[in-house]
Amino acid sequence: MKKFTAVGDVRHVDRLIEEALRVKQAPLQHKMFHKTLGLVFFNPSLRTRMSTQKAAFNLGMDVMVLNIDKEGWKIEFRNGVVMNGDAQEHSRDAVKVMSQYCDVIGIRSFAKLADREDDYRETMLQQFIDHAEVPILSLESATRHPLQSLADLMTIKEQGLARPKVVLTWAPHPAALPQAVPNSFLEWITETEAEVHAAFPEAYALAPEFLKGVAVHHDQAEALKDADIVYAKNWSSYTDYGKTPAVSEDWTITSASMKLTNNGQFMHCLPIRCNVIASDAVIDRSLVYQQAKNREFAAQIVLQKLLQNG
Repeated sequence: MKKFTAVGDVRHVDRLIEEALRVKQAPLQHKMFHKTLGLVFFNPSLRTRMSTQKAAFNLGMDVMVLNIDKEGWKIEFRNGVVMNGDAQEHSRDAVKVMSQYCDVIGIRSFAKLADREDDYRETMLQQFIDHAEVPILSLESATRHPLQSLADLMTIKEQGLARPKVVLTWAPHPAALPQAVPNSFLEWITETEAEVHAAFPEAYALAPEFLKGVAVHHDQAEALKDADIVYAKNWSSYTDYGKTPAVSEDWTITSASMKLTNNGQFMHCLPIRCNVIASDAVIDRSLVYQQAKNREFAAQIVLQKLLQNG
């Protein structure tokens, strides 16, 4: 594996999940001294930053963290432009320099939710891929969050279900959020034996390529019936890009919602808006902390693969 940005970078998803779960049993067995991980953040982070740093420490790596918005020059990502504005450095130069200091570079960037074509081109991430001389690790991009998805699949695997019914459901949120987590989750979970469903209001359909092999519902209760796993997440509109059309129905996951399931387990990537996305009672009996813990070992197995094969 020479980069980790989407499920397409992984040859065998099931095998990677099993390897990550083995790492979880003995995380300190694979030391890679004298290796350096560079973490570049264009957006805030809690779980991604801490879990990836911890994974690197488990491997004996050194870590350098750069919060671009606070600690670096403003970077220009467009090619062929006259840089007479407020950007002091071009991404081509910045990435080439970072490659001289790091053995792996992780980058976190969000969608701007202003121009769908620009976000889905993954301009920022692609500049790192094009100009880096070391493997690139996506810490979330405009359209995907692969480390989260790998941790999610590990968590589902740990439930011991042969062919679970997994439901991704839209839930309300006071702000407009990207489609990265739901896109990525569907992209990964459809590579497994799970029966995959997605529930969302009609105005919140995801990009068609992420709904292949997915049973789509616009009635949440219908989708939740007999579910083994309920994964709730908010996202803004893809068709009316970045907007948050009004929804009349109540899509918050409550104890009553979960009673429709097959004693189902609730999942969310965190951070979660309590009593907006899901009720306190649902969150308190959920898998969210197990998911968060698995982020460490998802990052660790990916770093091992990138360093061994990059």
